[in-house]
Amino acid sequence: MMKRIGFFTLFAVVVNAGSLGFAGDIDRSIADFKTPAEIKWVRNVAGTNESAVLFGDPSKPGPYVQRTKWFPGNMSRPHFHPNDRFFVVISGTWWMGSGDKFDPDSTVPVPAGSYVIHYGNKIHYDGAKNEEVVIQVWGMGPATSTPAEKR
Repeated sequence: MMKRIGFFTLFAVVVNAGSLGFAGDIDRSIADFKTPAEIKWVRNVAGTNESAVLFGDPSKPGPYVQRTKWFPGNMSRPHFHPNDRFFVVISGTWWMGSGDKFDPDSTVPVPAGSYVIHYGNKIHYDGAKNEEVVIQVWGMGPATSTPAEKR
C-alpha cells in the first residue's frame, strides 16, 4: 500500500513538473499582455497617486490605457479633460464630485467593479478618501487636464 501511494505521488510530481516545463508560447504580435510584476508604477510629483501606462501614450494623440492608484486622503481639484474618458474601479471606493466648487463631503462613492464615464469638457473632481483606490482609464490622447476650480 505504501509503495503504491509513493508511486502515485512520484507520478503526480513528474507529470506536474513536465507540464510546467512545456508551457506554450504566444505570438505577441497577435495578443500581448503584462503580468502584475511587469506593470511599472510611477509616482506623480505631488505624491498623491501612482500611475502605470498599459497601452499607448496618454501624452500623444491616439488611444491609451492607464491605471491610477490613488493613495488614501487624496483628491483632485475641479478640472476637465478635452475628451471622454472611460473607467473601471478595480479596487477600493473611488469618490467623485461634479462642478467647479471643490466639496469632498458632497462626493459620491463608486465601489470596485463600477464602470464610469467622464464626458469631455465637463468639470469634475475625484479621488480616494479612507483607502487606496485603483482605477483603470482609457481614452484618446492627448490626455490633458485643465484646472477649473471656482474659489
